[in-house]
Amino acid sequence: METINKSRNFKNFSISLSRYLAISLFLLSSFTVRSQDYQVLQDAFSKSHAYESRGNFTDAIASMKKVYLEDSYEINLRLGWVTYLAGLFTESSAYYQKAINLKPYAIEAKFGLVYPASALGSWDQVVAQYNEILKIDPQNTQANYRMGSIYYGRRDFAKSEKYLEKVVNLYPFDYDSMVLFAWTNLKLGKLREAQVLFNKVLLNKPHDPSALEGLSLIK
Repeated sequence: METINKSRNFKNFSISLSRYLAISLFLLSSFTVRSQDYQVLQDAFSKSHAYESRGNFTDAIASMKKVYLEDSYEINLRLGWVTYLAGLFTESSAYYQKAINLKPYAIEAKFGLVYPASALGSWDQVVAQYNEILKIDPQNTQANYRMGSIYYGRRDFAKSEKYLEKVVNLYPFDYDSMVLFAWTNLKLGKLREAQVLFNKVLLNKPHDPSALEGLSLIK
C-alpha cells in the first residue's frame, strides 16, 4: 500500500512539474512577445518624435500608423497630436475622441481635443470638453481659466466671473487670471473689486498697460 501511495505521489508530482514547466514556458514566451511588441512601439514613437522635432509631420504620422492599434490609448493620443500639427483637424479630432472613449476619466485627451476643435471653430465642442474636464477635476485651473476667457469673449461676464474666481482663489497673484478677473469685475460694475485687482496686477507687472487702462476707466 505504501509503495502504491509513493507511486501515486510521484506521478502527481510529475504531472504538477510538467504543468508548472508548461505554464512557465507560456509566461516566458508571452513576456518575450510583449517585450518585442514594446520595443516595436518604442521605436515607432521615437521615430515619430524625431520627425516632429524636424517639422516633418507626414512621417511623424506615418511612423505611428505603421503600428496602429485601435485599442491603444497612447497611439491614438499621439496621432491626435501629430495630425493636429499637420493641419488635419478632422482626423485629429477623431483620434482624440478614440482616446477619450478608451479612457473616459483621463483629462489629457480632452484637453487635446480642444486644439483641433478650436481650429475648426467648434466652440460648443470646446466648451463641452472643458465641462467634462471640470466634472472630473472641478478645480482644474487651466479649464476654469479658459472657460472664463470664452465667456468673457461672449460678453457673458457673470459666467466668466464664476470660473475666474476659482482660479484667482487658487493662484491669487497670477497675472493672467488677475487681469482678466479685474476686467470681468469692471464689466459687471464692481468697481471697487476691479480697482483692487488692477492695483495688484501692477504689483506683479509694474506699468502694465491693461491694468493702467482699467484704472483709468474707474472714477
